[in-house]
Amino acid sequence: MIELSFTAADVAYTRFAFSPLWEVAASVLVLKGELGQGIQDRWTTQALDRLRGFDWRLLADVVPARVIPSFVCPPPTAPLPDLDGELAALRATPADEIARQVAVVPDITTPPPDAGALADVIAEYWDRVLAPFWPRVHRLLEADLLYRARRLTTGGASALFADLNPAVRWRDDRLLLDHPSVSTRRGLRGKGLLLVPSAFTWPRVFSISSPGWQPTVRYPARGVAELWVDRTVTPSAALVGVLGVSRARLLAELDHPASTTDLAGRIGLTPGGVSQHLTALKAAGLVSAHRVGRQVHYARTAVAESLLQT
Repeated sequence: MIELSFTAADVAYTRFAFSPLWEVAASVLVLKGELGQGIQDRWTTQALDRLRGFDWRLLADVVPARVIPSFVCPPPTAPLPDLDGELAALRATPADEIARQVAVVPDITTPPPDAGALADVIAEYWDRVLAPFWPRVHRLLEADLLYRARRLTTGGASALFADLNPAVRWRDDRLLLDHPSVSTRRGLRGKGLLLVPSAFTWPRVFSISSPGWQPTVRYPARGVAELWVDRTVTPSAALVGVLGVSRARLLAELDHPASTTDLAGRIGLTPGGVSQHLTALKAAGLVSAHRVGRQVHYARTAVAESLLQT
């Protein structure tokens, strides 16, 4: 068990952040069968198909099941970091520091990776299996953040942690984290706690309490079990009036990324007609395009997700 002691200053400095790089690492564990069984199956099937022909072993090798080296996905310093910023930090990691961290993780049996090569693999992995789904994932993480912040504001630390995860318990001024192999007691040293919701961590909680980093807890976001469930989205009359029936229907159909041919079959238009509409929607920032082998799959952007909620 990990026991983290809070002072008043630590409660005041407790904060939330997203981490695209952590989602990369956690999603690798999903593909390895270590996390998410039963609730990530639909994403896993699509991800494995999208990774066909791409050698991502360098990434898989540095994300073992038990302990992930900190250089792979350090705690974010900004509330809403983007992947490029996190990869820039990874590229700047000294080779001797990577070697030191790899040496103390018994589950890593490969030589220490080159930071630049690893960042390149992560960028390609992201483009293939996470970028097309990021608006949906981001919406889940944002909803969790708002919920947790409200719990902290209205009920304090005890309310915040009460339903975070069964492995997490608040007792007096201490946070108790169940851990299968680590037993330690540490104070937060006035740094507060960083809470990072994740779409791919379920059912586990991951923590960082080592000196040099802000103590961090990565936990499954609230509602993750519904993440990949198909949603019936009906465009509003106002949106149809602005975009037209066909383009509004295309946005509604992109609950999961799809190709031009797939979309044409669903809404009864020719592939050429669908392509023209998608080109216009892409120019307006409402869809993004992602190449998968010889096909291009389209996905809704965060802007489109917001429009469909109105």
